[in-house]
Amino acid sequence: MQKIVLAFGLISGFLCSAMMLSSMLLAHRIGFDHSYFLGYTIIVASFLLVFFGIRSYRDNVGNGHITFGRAFAVGILITLISCVFYVVTWEIMYFKFMPHFMDDYGAYLIEKARAAGASPAAIQAKMQALQKSKESYNNPLINSAMTFMEPFPVGLLITLLSAAVLRKKASAEAPAALSH
Repeated sequence: MQKIVLAFGLISGFLCSAMMLSSMLLAHRIGFDHSYFLGYTIIVASFLLVFFGIRSYRDNVGNGHITFGRAFAVGILITLISCVFYVVTWEIMYFKFMPHFMDDYGAYLIEKARAAGASPAAIQAKMQALQKSKESYNNPLINSAMTFMEPFPVGLLITLLSAAVLRKKASAEAPAALSH
């Protein structure tokens, strides 16, 4: 199981990291709204490796058979490896190359609230909440935990779906076939 989990987890993680890096180069050009869509598309694309990893385990290790539990274990381990890559990539990008990200994102949210006709009191409250978020985000542990929670639910869902679709119980040998 280790070889398959590591292989597919590393491929998924590298894919996720590479696509995140390339998409961040486009973030200012496409805007935050489109960045969300692109970001989650990247996450889903990288987690497709969960399906292929479970299928590879079923076909190569399980001789064409796998239980839901074993499929889930394989998939969630691949997901965790990919999520670690996602978090490490973001931590490096945020703290080394994009320390202004929260300021830019906050300005975007304030402008969006103003354009939607929010009251000055609502805008002030949003600014205070954003300042607290920025302070929290500057703590690497909180930043890592929040970043981990972006891809993990998607990976968990893909793992559950893949385990359900790919499970295949071993067929019992028919006793009549042995008596001939």
